[in-house]
Amino acid sequence: MANAFSKEERVAFEDILEGFQDALVLSRNVSLYNTNSTEMERSNNVIWRPQPYIMQSFTGTDMTSNFKDDVQLSVPATLGFNKSVPWVLTATELRDALQEGRLGSSAKQKLASDINVAINNVAALQGTLVVKRTTAASGFDDVAQCDTLMNEGGVPQFDRYMALSSRDYNGMANNLSALSRSFGNPKSNNAYEKAYVGPVSGFETYKMDYAYRKAAQLGGAGLTISTLDAAVNYYIPKATSTAGTGETANVDNRYQTVTVSSTTNVAAGDAFTIANVNNVHYITKQDTGSLKTFRVISVTNATTMVISPPIISNQVANDASAQYQNCVVNTKSATAAIVFLNTVAAPVNVFWQKDALEILPGRYAVPTDAGAAVMRGATDQGIELVMTKQYDINTMKTKFRIDTLFGVVNKQPEMSGIMLFSQT
Repeated sequence: MANAFSKEERVAFEDILEGFQDALVLSRNVSLYNTNSTEMERSNNVIWRPQPYIMQSFTGTDMTSNFKDDVQLSVPATLGFNKSVPWVLTATELRDALQEGRLGSSAKQKLASDINVAINNVAALQGTLVVKRTTAASGFDDVAQCDTLMNEGGVPQFDRYMALSSRDYNGMANNLSALSRSFGNPKSNNAYEKAYVGPVSGFETYKMDYAYRKAAQLGGAGLTISTLDAAVNYYIPKATSTAGTGETANVDNRYQTVTVSSTTNVAAGDAFTIANVNNVHYITKQDTGSLKTFRVISVTNATTMVISPPIISNQVANDASAQYQNCVVNTKSATAAIVFLNTVAAPVNVFWQKDALEILPGRYAVPTDAGAAVMRGATDQGIELVMTKQYDINTMKTKFRIDTLFGVVNKQPEMSGIMLFSQT
């Protein structure tokens, strides 16, 4: 019992947990999937999560030839974030009860920040809807472009969120306050007094004190890709693949390896369009008239790179491509120009539909009878904090640590994206 928590420490932990929950701004606005700890350990902390189905419809009454298997796509989700804040207090430092409380509060702040940053980074690096703005943030028109891009693709028009860097958020607030404050508009007054933007064009907006910053793309001018059928730079989705030895495994259809003229100076996170490759509405498959946007996930070698989303153009017609077609190649070319969109270094502002991003709370099995005192608690979402304490009689020092385990996955990159300001 020497390492048991005192009543004051238990109360402090409850306060930490409450504050931790309040600080989880982004995790409250993504979907949640609670995992089974035993199953996750047996599967190396990986679970495959389903992507939204997209079905086909047919004309007529005789459907004899249309009863076919539908392809269910899924993506791997991993409990890949192990975050811990450890600290030590001496026997003399423990005389000041506030010292321990301040350290615990700081630990809560850092762990909540770690979760917000993880979600923000996944959206910033994997969201494939890209809105390029050539001016600084100004307000409604900026957000409306994101709304339009989602609507044209058939993304659900509810539960949409946007996280903006402080500089860009305040730029929007300034625009709102200047437009109609003189008319006594409450929204404009809030924008002026509190730099508050609030709901805009179907999005709930949030001001973040941290934003991923994307460097300018350098040296990508003249890069081309073949969109000819023979180049096989189109993608045919499939739920599973079968190895030569007969084993069947799931396939992650969010990514595709393509061959280009050169990958010199191309970097992960770069955003680009391909000449004559237009976006389509994911349900109706109608051409939107706008170029499809893509992201570079990684560079493989001098002429190949991994991109997202894959080019599902249904060039070679089959049921899977018809289901999940996401673009149309209007003019096939052996040298279709790639145009990069991130031309100036800038903060990445992210937006998403709730079902696109998912957080997976994990759980540690910390023994309570191995000499250390253990307290655990969970937020309303199930994100768990574990606090442990152990006294060392040799040094008269007490070790504390607070831990959390979680995963973040972008299940549908085409339902999330980024907005870049002041680009050329």
